[in-house]
Amino acid sequence: MSNKFEILVNNFLPFLSSPLGVVFFVFVYIFWVSCLLPGSWLSMLSGFLYGTWLGSLIVFLGAFIGAHLTFYLGRTFLKEWAQKKVSNFPKIQLMEKAVKREGLKVILLTRLSPLFPFGLLNLTYGLSAVKLLDFTLGMIGILPGTILYCSLGSLALKVSNFGEVLSGRSDESTFIWSLIGIFSTILVVLLVLRATSKINQDS
Repeated sequence: MSNKFEILVNNFLPFLSSPLGVVFFVFVYIFWVSCLLPGSWLSMLSGFLYGTWLGSLIVFLGAFIGAHLTFYLGRTFLKEWAQKKVSNFPKIQLMEKAVKREGLKVILLTRLSPLFPFGLLNLTYGLSAVKLLDFTLGMIGILPGTILYCSLGSLALKVSNFGEVLSGRSDESTFIWSLIGIFSTILVVLLVLRATSKINQDS
């Protein structure tokens, strides 16, 4: 059984390295994001297969298309389902209210913060009054995390670094990303509190 699995993997990896394989991987990532599944390990796989920079480009393209597809579905065909889904996550619901006041700032910061699930944010922003342009520009916020996960995946090619990759201690970039995430989360909380207080004052 293990030999058959090895043969399958050895035959499939060259395909993924081909131009057609890259397109296939992008579509897999689009599907993954649209199903609201976490993409961190898939981003690491992209880094493993294609290297840090090409892998990051592939992930960003897949995430960009998948996010916009989810945004559109949440605003149209799946609106009722999306409202029920988001209602189970109070902190995500707060984003829907805050984005009406703060717009692009909130979108960028929530993209930078690991506290907020990427897929659910796409649904939430689809339900909100956010402009499509702000939603699109806010995708810039996923770049640091995308590059980090792809770089961790590319390091897995070096067997000596594999243990460090699994433990998340590969280099100082992990520490820097953690600081960015913490700082972004604090700013998001402050913006949400400010937006909430304004809403209460207006009501």
